[in-house]
Amino acid sequence: MKNIRMVINANDKTGHINRELYGHFSEHLGRCIYNGIYVGEDSPIPNIHGIRKDIIEAFKAIELPVLRWPGGCFADEYHWKNGIGDKSKRAKMVNTNWGGVTEDNSFGTHEFMELCELIGCEPYIAGNVGSGTVRELSEWVEYMTFDGVSPMADLRRENGREQPWKLKYLGIGNENWGCGGNMTPDYYVSVYKQYATFCKNFGGNRLYKIACGPSGDDYNWTEVLMKNLRVNYCWQADGISLHFYCVPEWSNKGKATEFTDEDYYTVLSTAARIDTMITRHSQIMDRYDPEGNVALIVDEWGTWFDVEEGTNPGFLYQQNTMRDAIVAALSMNIFNRHCGRVKMANIAQVCNVLQAIVLTEGEKLVKTPTYHIFDMFKGHMEGDCVYCWSDNEQVGGKALSMISSSASVKEGVLTLTAANLSLEEDAEISCELCGFEGKTVTARILTGEVHAHNTFDEPENVTIKPLEAEIKDGKVTFRLPACSAATVEVR
Repeated sequence: MKNIRMVINANDKTGHINRELYGHFSEHLGRCIYNGIYVGEDSPIPNIHGIRKDIIEAFKAIELPVLRWPGGCFADEYHWKNGIGDKSKRAKMVNTNWGGVTEDNSFGTHEFMELCELIGCEPYIAGNVGSGTVRELSEWVEYMTFDGVSPMADLRRENGREQPWKLKYLGIGNENWGCGGNMTPDYYVSVYKQYATFCKNFGGNRLYKIACGPSGDDYNWTEVLMKNLRVNYCWQADGISLHFYCVPEWSNKGKATEFTDEDYYTVLSTAARIDTMITRHSQIMDRYDPEGNVALIVDEWGTWFDVEEGTNPGFLYQQNTMRDAIVAALSMNIFNRHCGRVKMANIAQVCNVLQAIVLTEGEKLVKTPTYHIFDMFKGHMEGDCVYCWSDNEQVGGKALSMISSSASVKEGVLTLTAANLSLEEDAEISCELCGFEGKTVTARILTGEVHAHNTFDEPENVTIKPLEAEIKDGKVTFRLPACSAATVEVR
């Protein structure tokens, strides 16, 4: 047992935690969309216009704030006009990035926007720059958001949608340093500005334009973008993206459920690297944009392991254990601490792909350990992040702190999220509160053996449970077992 002292100073506000910091990502990849979110209107599985009802309810329960679509690498080969109108007449295509399967485009713009309306989340559209045209993307924006008389607005009405949708988030390209065109940053930033110029604001709709940012620690990409994204003293982008998967070795990713303690600590220490990456990218952005006008958007992050045996290698289907949950808690605490610059993050992916929050098989749905982390962190949404310190030590023989934490205050409630990354030692937490007078405390915990996961036969192996916590003389105390994450709320 380790005795860990923590201090929270509610008077020291470090930034605002946007709801979108707990965002998600959906791609036409494997069974994320088809036989995942979307089963078709004729399916015996309960659905609303083909969208699974149980998925809608699961996403609503965690207050899913924003959903990115249609990719990913798929976005830069997606032509939106193939996904509108009579489904029987929609053009088919080959999904060359993910398994070479035929995409029938039965899930398109109308279906995605309805999904977002059913969930109550913001849509985040990733536009095609790699194989598309400026006109194609500008017409898509017009189709979705223009309320007047025009060819695209009239086409939307012909397809059954009278009123335009509200679209805030628009990504202009995806991974254009790789699958989105293998571009140099100098070339991409010129292309970006051309596309951004013709993606217009219609009526009361205001686009939040996101440029393709760096992969991991490519600091030169950020440097080039920030140097060139301002024209006549005006920023041409509201945010730049960052993609990072905590994969220690791409040629040997390992299995999702079979791993050693050393493997666990290696993945966690790799995940923790995003703290340094965000810091260094932010320092570059601060030089050009000290006012913080341009946000850092971590719109792809998470674990990436070998696919489950017997599944299509191009579908990226993997199980989800307590290890994934601890990665999620560690990552989200880091995002909270950087909320001054990081305004959105989107885990990859929402269903049946990579670090999914739900898995489906026929009529069955499983909420993964990662899902439960999002459930426990939602109390931070729209709160003010405050100073949170812990007396820490390294674990696993690596530069990895035992305790990961962050805290926020909102509407008279102080929320603390803490994870114990150790596999060997429990932690007795004593947290001193400064600038906040709490009278009552409630807590929840997610814990279990590190390989523990939920299956379709045993969907509740890993679930959130109550945690005993006390408050006395301005201190909150609770025990954090090895390999666990907890949420403590003080009122």
